[in-house]
Formats: sequence, C-alpha cells, structure tokens
Amino acid sequence: MTNFNFLLLPGDGIGPEVMSETRRVIDWFNGRSNTTGNSFDVEEELVGGASIDASGIPVADGTVEKALVADAVLLGAVGGPKWDELPFDQKPERGLLRLRKELELFANLRPAICYSALADASSLKRELVEGLDLLIVRELTGGVYFGEPRGISELENGERRGINTQVYTTSEIRRVVRIAIELAQKRGSRLCSVEKANVMESGVLWRQEAQWVCDNEYADSGIEMSHMYADNCAMQLVRQPKQFDVIVTDNLFGDMLSDEAAMLTGSLGMLPSASLGAADENGRRKALYEPVHGSAPDITGQGVANPLAMIGSLAMALKYSCDMGDEADMLDRAIANVLDNGLRTGDIMQAGMQQASTEDMGKAVVAELEAMSA
Repeated sequence: MTNFNFLLLPGDGIGPEVMSETRRVIDWFNGRSNTTGNSFDVEEELVGGASIDASGIPVADGTVEKALVADAVLLGAVGGPKWDELPFDQKPERGLLRLRKELELFANLRPAICYSALADASSLKRELVEGLDLLIVRELTGGVYFGEPRGISELENGERRGINTQVYTTSEIRRVVRIAIELAQKRGSRLCSVEKANVMESGVLWRQEAQWVCDNEYADSGIEMSHMYADNCAMQLVRQPKQFDVIVTDNLFGDMLSDEAAMLTGSLGMLPSASLGAADENGRRKALYEPVHGSAPDITGQGVANPLAMIGSLAMALKYSCDMGDEADMLDRAIANVLDNGLRTGDIMQAGMQQASTEDMGKAVVAELEAMSA
C-alpha cells in the first residue's frame, strides 16, 4: 500500500469551507484504501491572513518545511479586506508567493473544462464550448514579472519611465515545455506553443527552444507541435476554443490567456489549478494545488461557497502527484454527475435547478463516488 502525505492549507475567507468538503472526499478515499491500495495522511496548517492573526507572519517556517516534504500541498484561498492595510511584504498573499518560491514551482497548470450542464452559462454559444477540455501550461517564475532591470526612474527631461524586462533562458523554456509535452502525451498529443516571435527576441528564443525539445527529446512521442502568436491565440480561444488540447506559454501571456480560457467555461469558481516543480530522481515533483477563485470575503461563513474547484484541485493532485489517474477521473465524473443532477451553489445557479449549500455539494460528490464504486 502506498501512503501519501497531503498538507492542507485552508487559508482565508471561504478557504476553510471549501477545504472542509475536500477533506470529506479525502476521507472517503481513505475509507476505500483496501480497494485502491493507497491512503492519505492529512495535516493542516495556517497560511495567509489566518497565519498573520496567529503568529504575525503570512506563513511560518515550519509550514514551509512541511510543504517541502509533502507529496502534495492543497491550498484554499488567501487574503481579504481585514489585512489590506498591511505593508506589501506582510500581506497574506506573500505566504502563497513564498510557498511557490521555496517549492520552486515553475509550471502552472490551468485546465479549462466546460461541463455540459453549464454550457449555457458561457458567454459563447453552446456549440463552441460544450465539451471544451483544454489545458494551459504557464511558465510561472520567469519572464517580464521577474526580469531585470525593472522599476520606475526619473529622466533628465522631467518625465518618468517604467521598465520591465522580458527575459528567458534556454533552461527555463525547456523545462516547462517538457512538462507540457508529457501532459499532452496523456491527453490528445497536441501541443501549441504560444509567444510573439514576430516582434520579440524572447519569443524567437521560446519558439526555437520549444521546437528543439520536441525534436530532440520527444522525437518518438507522437506529439503534434504547433506554434501560434499570442494575439492570434487570444482570438482563436473565442473563435474556436476546442481546436486546442494543451497550450504552453510564458508567464505574461499565460496569465492573460488562462483567465480568458477560464471564462469560456461560464464560471471562474469552477476551475482548479496546479503548480509543479522539477522532477527529482524518483520522478516526484513538488506540487501545490488550488482553486482559481479567491477568498470571496463577501460570502465567507454563509455556507454558500462552491467547493467544486477545490475538489477538482484534489482530482489534479490524485493525477499528477499520486499517479492515481483512475481515481482522478472518477472524481471528475462525480463532479459532472452532480451538475447533471441539477445541484447548484449560488454562483452557478440556473433557472429550474436546485440550490445547494457548500456542505450539500460536498456530500453530493461523495454520494456520486459511492454510487460509482458500488
């Protein structure tokens, strides 16, 4: 039997509420450990505003140390108006940023899945988005957000100038492309690399290095690699989004394109994400999983938050950190079944559907898992 160590960081706002329902699902899988051959040891710690309130810092050293040895870290949400007036380096979000840095998480995975039951909630026509299942792999630690030089300076003529530098190295590009190729191999084997090679030297390098990895390291992988300019990709996502399987791109373009893709699905609150690091000698990657939605302070404590993105993040952890693809697919089907049965939290409520609480939704997912395993 394989035993996995999960570190849960509920965080702030609705984070503890959606994490509680995710814990319910983990407990259900633990109850089937004799069948699956896998079990989970679960530990909870504080992060963000909750950690600030308890210890004055957004994440404790001990929590980071536990994250470094965990098989997977699951995070709910951080931040809220209570801590808005704190200095920038003491805000709740610094806890998440420190975790990403310490775990060296350089690849952000953002799936965009449009469940059939929610297709009419998209701003696009049903036929364009129904059945959409694409994955954007965003480079997370390089590019214009981190490049030097950067800053705002005073010019001799009295004007001010803001500078940010778009910079990438061979190794930074190759490592994220490798992850994207390996993910594409487990899906439709189609990978689109996105940049602006027509006007940016960093884009030329990105295109060259992405193709090099495909040609030299995955020549027999069966991957169909294509290249697209970022502006055209943005247009194609709203024109014909189902043409894509996996998209790999840099930090800046990935930030924008993943949010655009998310909105195609009809609800930002339905989407999970993963951030992965480099594989060690055993093939294990440090990883952090979190829903795309924020801490939603306006509905905190009301029991109305949608837990499906957090539960979907658990499904990603099962797939990418535990090599439990069958169980991950089972959990994804359970989520789809709950939606097909008409259960809705307020954020995805539709006419004729049954409104459910956070707890109702979590219990419904477990009930579907139970039915499928009977």
